[in-house]
Amino acid sequence: MERDPYEVLGVSRDASPDEIKKAYRALAKKYHPDNFTDPSQRSRAEEKMKEVNLAYDRIQKGDTSSGFGGFKNPNAGGSGVYAQIRQYINAGMINEANDLLNTVPESERGAEWNFLYACVLIKQGWYYEALNAAAKAYSLDPSNAEYRTLYEQLNARVNASTDSYRSASDCDTCTMCQVCACMNCCLRSCGGC
Repeated sequence: MERDPYEVLGVSRDASPDEIKKAYRALAKKYHPDNFTDPSQRSRAEEKMKEVNLAYDRIQKGDTSSGFGGFKNPNAGGSGVYAQIRQYINAGMINEANDLLNTVPESERGAEWNFLYACVLIKQGWYYEALNAAAKAYSLDPSNAEYRTLYEQLNARVNASTDSYRSASDCDTCTMCQVCACMNCCLRSCGGC
């Protein structure tokens, strides 16, 4: 099981981007394989560098185990349709999750529905639309830490680079391939929304 990326870098979840970068650089300097001449030490340093690089990359992309990358509580939706949708998302069954979301009448689409819809949109690569759904979930239930975390991470991610994320209306074939490759990587390393 992958370690929490913040734990790997030795920083708290509320660390600033500069603190995260500083911790990453210190670890990269410490564990750089060129610093070791003994083959077994060098091999361990290479493995540690892989772990440090992966952790830093996951934090930069917002793909952490308790926010973007996975549900804090996979069963937070309780029983019924929302619990089933969470299970589908965690299993990578995004089409099934989306189909089940669409069975919920519009008049019953509250905070949990919007949160799960945002997760589905993330898996499909539609970050702007996901941000809108996450914002609605958070506005409907501002006391829910899971909704707040997703909204804050998406907001930071979308605003960090307007060129990197596109909406459904300005998608092209190359972007779709890039998103698919990225999401495949995320699904393998994080295993869920």
